[in-house]
Amino acid sequence: MAGRLKSSIVSAFKMHGLSLRIEASKFLVEALDPVNEVEREEWLDRIIEAVQKQPLESSMIDRVTLEAAVQDCVQGGDEDSDQIFNVIDAFDIPKFDYNSERKKFIPSTSLRSLHGEAADKAQLFRDRYTVLYQRTSRHELFTPPVMGSNPVQQTKKFQLRPVEYLLGSVAKLGEIIVLGMVTQLKPGSYYLEDPTGAVKMDLSQTNFHNGLFTENCFVLAEGWYEDQVFHVTAFGFPPPEPARTTRAYFGNINFFGGPSSTCAKASTKLRVLERENEDAMIVFLSDVWLDDSKVMEKLKVLFTGYSEICPTAFVLCGNFTSSPFGSTHIKTLRESFRGLGNLIAQFPSLVESSRFIFVPGSQDPGPGNVLPRPAIPDCVTEELSRKVPTAIFTTNPCRIQYCTQEIVVFREDMVTKMCRNCVKFPTDRDISTHFVKTLASQGHLCPLPLHVEPVYWGCDHALRVYPLPDVVVVADKFDAYSSTHVDCTFANPGSFACHDAIFKVYYPATRQMEDSQVRE
Repeated sequence: MAGRLKSSIVSAFKMHGLSLRIEASKFLVEALDPVNEVEREEWLDRIIEAVQKQPLESSMIDRVTLEAAVQDCVQGGDEDSDQIFNVIDAFDIPKFDYNSERKKFIPSTSLRSLHGEAADKAQLFRDRYTVLYQRTSRHELFTPPVMGSNPVQQTKKFQLRPVEYLLGSVAKLGEIIVLGMVTQLKPGSYYLEDPTGAVKMDLSQTNFHNGLFTENCFVLAEGWYEDQVFHVTAFGFPPPEPARTTRAYFGNINFFGGPSSTCAKASTKLRVLERENEDAMIVFLSDVWLDDSKVMEKLKVLFTGYSEICPTAFVLCGNFTSSPFGSTHIKTLRESFRGLGNLIAQFPSLVESSRFIFVPGSQDPGPGNVLPRPAIPDCVTEELSRKVPTAIFTTNPCRIQYCTQEIVVFREDMVTKMCRNCVKFPTDRDISTHFVKTLASQGHLCPLPLHVEPVYWGCDHALRVYPLPDVVVVADKFDAYSSTHVDCTFANPGSFACHDAIFKVYYPATRQMEDSQVRE
């Protein structure tokens, strides 16, 4: 009897790509032996699901891991209601470092400081490079062909070369592909840099692929090398990777952040709740000028319309005043939030059922224009928070987890800044498509030089979008858009104050982003 039970347990784990150590299988046989055969299969499925939720370092499961999974199942393992919806502060996002020897992401053990040292600045770019290099080297174009496969069916393969491979050669090298960062070490001269060195580039005959190529972005440069100059014939971005591919390789690590130790997508219960709640929606607005009477009138119409079918959340992005400077700015903003609190309080159904999330803009009160930007101070928002208990003032950027879906919200005029700093401006003028491709390929919200958009060196990981989330909302003064790229929805709600009260509504059950407007 025990032998047959052990065999069925081992087979069940193998079906999920897992193996049990001897002491682990013995423990599970003893735990499941008293259970009748009808319930035993259900318990085994629950235990395997609990194991998969843990941050596994390998597919070999030991007794400690199994005991924790069984304990989780015995205690119920139910997600608390507050885990259905979470707003994650940028400064609370976990950092993971890629270990090239183990080919795994492991939790960072380095101490984080808001104001880092010089080594932290260098580490920032090394981390960006490492994440992109491991992702690119696993792409089918750069993996070596399988031995014994049919040569006719093989696609052309490429090999990534480091910069030092070029610098160490005295002969002409042709058809070289290098992954590196675009820099301008000398005025007017562009260089390609990676951890092994930097090489001067000749871009006079370069064919630029889709994207916004700026300094400090990472590119795949193809060309030939001669006389200490890399003559680039083609410039492209590293190929993006769907989130499901990333998770298939690294497991259920919770890169996104939040209360759970594992990725929310591993939860069957949250997936069921998400599917059943078809009416759930999240409303995104940007440039909500609370000191503008017309904006307040539009907000009243908006709240009236949604008071009968309450959204899960309203995400309001700054700037929250039309005139962000002057000695009366703080006083005006405090009074404006008080007025908004009075307005929302007129709709008890929204106060009870909806969350109001406030993401600061670059001209809202805060310590300079450095990212991530902390939340608006309590002294400005306390009266609104008292009237609307469901109000959440968070950082810029921030992350929102709704059931299994991951949503990133970022308020910055990125399109203008990236176009202004392009190495070469796109010819087709389809800027939103180029911008979306750039963010997905870079795996980062702000691939700009630090003197253009400063970032706290120790918190750069908070701007990563790797693995790609389900939704990335970049609230911008640029024209509104929404598009799906690599199974990720990118959207800009547009300016609510400047563009005739336009906004976006996202429906998690159908993964649809809808254009909306408050009309006259």
